[in-house]
Amino acid sequence: MRFLSLLIVLLTLICQTPASLQADEKVQQFRVGMIGLDTSHCLAFTELLNKAGDDPILGGCKVVLVYPKGSPDIESSVKRVPEYTQKIRALGVEVVEDLASMISQVDVVLLETNDGRPHLEQVIPVLKARKPVFIDKPVAGSLVDAIAIYRLAEHYQTPVFSSSSLRFAAAAQAVRNGSIGDVLGCDAFSPCSLEATHPDLFWYGIHGCETLFTAMGPGVESVVRTSTKDFDVVTGIWKGGRIGTFRGIRAGSAGYGGTAFGTKGSAQMGPYDGYKPLVVEIVKFWRSGKPPVSAEETLDLYAFMEAADESRRRGFVPVQVADVRKQAAAAADQKVRSILASE
Repeated sequence: MRFLSLLIVLLTLICQTPASLQADEKVQQFRVGMIGLDTSHCLAFTELLNKAGDDPILGGCKVVLVYPKGSPDIESSVKRVPEYTQKIRALGVEVVEDLASMISQVDVVLLETNDGRPHLEQVIPVLKARKPVFIDKPVAGSLVDAIAIYRLAEHYQTPVFSSSSLRFAAAAQAVRNGSIGDVLGCDAFSPCSLEATHPDLFWYGIHGCETLFTAMGPGVESVVRTSTKDFDVVTGIWKGGRIGTFRGIRAGSAGYGGTAFGTKGSAQMGPYDGYKPLVVEIVKFWRSGKPPVSAEETLDLYAFMEAADESRRRGFVPVQVADVRKQAAAAADQKVRSILASE
């Protein structure tokens, strides 16, 4: 009887283990769809995911389909799509011309279109399908559209996450996690090329601004900008009187980094650590459904950048971020109502 009981237990374990492993494996596997094929991120992210092998975090997530539409009026986008199409096919990714079909065949989405203006239109069917989506920078081509995207994500109960890769550099994360105590201020910098179709800092200054917000967090109250042909300096005052600055560089040697000042010391915010730390966070986000950066902080960041433009328009005077957000939120709510009414 004792032998029979042991045999029954052993057989039960044998029968149960494969099903359990298959269930766990199924949870970890993702078919990834990509929208846009006009930024180097498309190839870099696909390389990391599709060649991950047994990587304990990235393994099991594979880009399988891409919808390649770019921007007809941005030269860098127009030039890249044919070359990137050829290269991404070599990585085993199928190129499809129908967005709805692509979304229906994948589990999660990377929205990689370099131009932020079509992001709202492109993300709506993803949100409706409730597929978790990472939206590459800039999250949208305007603060209005950025707010609308997060409003719709909340409406459709679909997880959304957007970030520059600079946020997840090891030095930046150390500061974020308390290595110098409470952060009292930060001076961040990055290249800051401009694109006429976007607010000035959305296009490339976003990288240094993301570094700034990684250190400072949300809560910026006012912004003032100083600008010349080759440089921008944007100063923000946060709640409690903390001061953070962003220096945008268009001439001379430019890199990524900054200095954070805290209650226990100061620390450098560089160097840049490449794309992998961001891709790791994207995969964690897909698995958990919990974005590592809140909607509030992301929208505060974009309001900071929009307020910098508003400061320039008004003659480089201080601008209240709350006023900028209020105006944009009213326009975004009207746009969301129109979108939902058309369903």
